[in-house]
Amino acid sequence: MTNSPSLLDRVPVIPVVVIDDVAHAVPVARALVAGGIPMIELTLRTSCALDAIKAIATEVPDICVGAGTIVEPVQAAQAADAGAQFLVSPGSTETLLKAMTDTGLPHLPGAATVSEVLFLLEHGYRELKFFPAEASGGAKFLGSIHSPVPAARFCPTGGISTSNVGDYLALPNVGCVGGSWLTPADAVVQKDWDRISTLAGEAATLAR
Repeated sequence: MTNSPSLLDRVPVIPVVVIDDVAHAVPVARALVAGGIPMIELTLRTSCALDAIKAIATEVPDICVGAGTIVEPVQAAQAADAGAQFLVSPGSTETLLKAMTDTGLPHLPGAATVSEVLFLLEHGYRELKFFPAEASGGAKFLGSIHSPVPAARFCPTGGISTSNVGDYLALPNVGCVGGSWLTPADAVVQKDWDRISTLAGEAATLAR
């Protein structure tokens, strides 16, 4: 199974980043590394996302760059070709799982219900994305399913911020969280890389 057991154990917070200008990609990645977060998930929500992944993979070797929002099978191969080192999907289908597996890359398939978690466990996955986290029951939901489904570990994403991240990281079935607060849109537009490094530094010290 290509679902690496190490994805959830690298950093407390995986920055989930939307890049609208490919020129911002490398400085954002370098700022995260400088702050102590050598991992980034670039969402495939913009036309320049694949180019941004390629730029980071080429110019920032110290960071593990992944592609998020994989919702179509073809995107898995495109992300791999661009240099992505891991993949993340918000949900899971048989076709999408096969496409991600075929890349040979570690990946986190998404789940939001107990049935979806069981579906992925039956396919050999033990590390999953929980999305949208807050809208799907949040930390209370994940805490409540740990006893009946102890084999599953999660990276919850969606609605997580500095105000609730501690609730998630305190759970035994959460390895890390995905968060967008490390790279605020205004900081990126203003090229305030020091601010991003500071936010990354704060996230890097979060207890798990």
